[in-house]
This record gives sequence, C-alpha cells and structure tokens, in this order.
Amino acid sequence: MTTAACVEPQVLAREAIRRVSTLATLPEVTAKIVQTVEDPKSTAAALHKIVAHDPALVSRILKVVNSAFYGLPGQIGSIERAIVLLGLNAVKNIAVAASLGQLFRGVKLCEGFTAKDLWTHSIAVGITARALAQELQVQIADEAFLAGMIHDIGMLVALQVWPEQLMRVCEAAQQAGGGVDFCQLERDISGADHQHLGMALTEAWKFPRSCQLVAGYHHRPAELAADTRLLVTIVHVADTLCAQHNHGFNLTAAGQKLDEVDLFDVKIDLKLVKKVEENLDKLVSGASGMFL
Repeated sequence: MTTAACVEPQVLAREAIRRVSTLATLPEVTAKIVQTVEDPKSTAAALHKIVAHDPALVSRILKVVNSAFYGLPGQIGSIERAIVLLGLNAVKNIAVAASLGQLFRGVKLCEGFTAKDLWTHSIAVGITARALAQELQVQIADEAFLAGMIHDIGMLVALQVWPEQLMRVCEAAQQAGGGVDFCQLERDISGADHQHLGMALTEAWKFPRSCQLVAGYHHRPAELAADTRLLVTIVHVADTLCAQHNHGFNLTAAGQKLDEVDLFDVKIDLKLVKKVEENLDKLVSGASGMFL
C-alpha cells in the first residue's frame, strides 16, 4: 500500500483535480450549455443562441436527432426545431457527449484496453440507463443517459494524474479475472478510487448534484440516502449489465453483482432489468454509433 493511502481519499481527489490540465474545465460552449440548461429560467431560444455559434455541434445534434435513438417522425433540418422537439436536457446531453468524446483519446489503459474503450463503455451505460428509466416509467430518461455517460469520468482523471498506478490496478484486475473489487485495488494502490475522482471533477464542472452522486457512488448506491438512490442504482445496473456483456472497458464492474434487495428498495423490478438485458446488445449496437 502506498503512503497516499494514509490521506483521506476526498483530499487526494481534490488535489488530483487541481493537477489535471485538459480536464479541469469543460470546453467553453459545453459549460455554457450545462449552465443554461440547469437554470430553471432558461428557454429554448437561449440555448439556441449558444449552440448556433458552433457549426460542428449543430451538425452533431442534427445527426443524433435524426437517428433512430430519439425516434422522431421525419427529418429535422433546423437546430431550433430540434431543441423544441427534444427539449433542453436532451440537447445538453448531446453537447456533453460531443465534448467528452474528444477527451477519451486512444491512450493505452492496459493490455487490451484504451481510453476509447472506456468511452465505448460509458456510452453503452448511458444508453442502457436511459432504456431502464424508460422501462421503469420514471421521468428521468435524459438524466439517466447523461449520468450513465459520465459515470466513469474519474477514470480519465486517474489516467492523467496516476497513469502508472492505474496501469497496475488494471493489470491486477485482469489477473484476478473479475474476482476482485476494482475500487479497492485503486484505493490500495493510489489512495483514492475513480468514484472519488469522478465526484470531485463533476463538482468542479458544476454538473447537477444527481450526476455528481452517480460519478461518486455508482459502485455503492446502497450507501446513499433512499431519496437520492434511484438514479445511481439505475446507472449501477446499467454498468453491471454492460460490463457482463463486454461493451468496452469492463474491468471496473467485471465482478459486480446485482443485489435484488437493493433493487427492491428503490422499486426496480428485476423482471424489467432482465427485459432490458435481453435486448442489450441490439440496443447498444444500434445507438452507440451516434455518439462515438
């Protein structure tokens, strides 16, 4: 165990965020979009004014809008129309996906995995979390997609700040064949895990509190108060399913098991989880290309 393990993980995480360069702030246009959408007084016109100044983002939004992912009738050719039809939250999610995708470069994590594989997994978890929320008929599908997409963002911080330690963690997890707690390995080797790092980064980015909790607790949702647990548990389930089905980088959740009691506590029916899992590969393969 390193001497770093003697320091509080939250302190280590905040120090790590201060050392990060390219991740310290979101791209300006994305930060403005997040800030605008999180303001309850914001309008579609205010969001359109920001988005319209970024032609590449306009193109990406229209591509996703006209895909089967949102299932809208006919072709949408106007960004203004897209914002009205999709809503501010959905457009925010597409903008965040476009920005974050640029951060997951092809750097090697360990044998067999690169940062691109981590992004592939993150998108798969976002898509699956959205589908779970829809099956559960809870009105947080857009939020679930964003939360799933950023759940492992702490891994990017670890990759920048502690690359050698992260390599050791991944190699140890591979050697254990999924029978080890990835987060415990991180804490043993680096002093903090990617959940600590993810929560610190999403706080710095001023993401919604619900997304901060997902980044910080997606491997341990039962530790949260009952009234903040549903979204985190949905992402926990999606993360587990996507890891089991080998969608991208799966080492963080390779040994993760779903607890039926924990699911019951937040009114998640295991039958609905199984229903989503049955269509998982088709669902992810059909939609992920829009965001990769």
